[in-house]
Amino acid sequence: MEPAEVAARERVTSVLREEADDISDRWVQLQLAQPSLNGEVSEAELGEEADALVGALLSGLDRGLPVERVVSSHEEIHRAVSEFSLRRARRGVSPTATSLAVLSLKEALLKAVQRRSRDGEDLFHSAVLINRLLDGAGALSFEIFVEGREEIIRRQSQQLLEVSTPVVRLWRQVLAVPLIGTLDTARTQVVMENVLQAIQEHEALVAIIDITGVPTVDTAVAQHLMHTVNAVRLMGADCIISGIRPPIAQTIAQLGIDLSTIMTRATLADALGEAVKLTDAVPSTSASLAQR
Repeated sequence: MEPAEVAARERVTSVLREEADDISDRWVQLQLAQPSLNGEVSEAELGEEADALVGALLSGLDRGLPVERVVSSHEEIHRAVSEFSLRRARRGVSPTATSLAVLSLKEALLKAVQRRSRDGEDLFHSAVLINRLLDGAGALSFEIFVEGREEIIRRQSQQLLEVSTPVVRLWRQVLAVPLIGTLDTARTQVVMENVLQAIQEHEALVAIIDITGVPTVDTAVAQHLMHTVNAVRLMGADCIISGIRPPIAQTIAQLGIDLSTIMTRATLADALGEAVKLTDAVPSTSASLAQR
């Protein structure tokens, strides 16, 4: 390491140690001045984040790690940047605004260094070191933010799938699943899991899958329905598909899709009537025992 770089590191470390509070306060004010933050994070939270990250930077520089590895290798810094980014991801702040917020720490830190020295060469080497240090933090914050946002989107998508595939108890031992929209592999899996769980909970004998709200039925959708029907049968229940409208019936016939092994009805009312007949035809457990 060059003597000028060693001196710059000592200078920045000293500033972080002796002026941590001022640097944190300055950074908070710089963030509050950014319109992109739009009040999503409170000043108190910004202060906590600033104290954590400034303290982590000091700890990382004290460890003697190369500047390029301080952010990636120091656990405390990694944790501080991660919490900083994830909090903004959950609040809906943009990834660009999040990275710029980390990078604005440069200005607060350079201002503190400038108060210590007016020498142009010293300030230059300090600025280079600060840029190398905080550019790594900015890149990490962007990466963590994107990963966190993707996880939030995945979780919300799963929740929407579950909400959009409700299982309704229509009658004693009769369940219905009204489907609306496209039926793909992921949604079929949720439907199957929800139906099987409901069959077990309600001791259901019939499950009606109503596809009145499904715009089209092609080979892939038919295969998804077949898988669900087979799973329901393995649970010892019957499955009826309702909502077979004329255009869908015509499409199924033209595609040569064989649904002959599945009980189908034109409307949910017809399917419910058939389901009542099926359940009435099966004696209850208490009746069976009484007959014995």
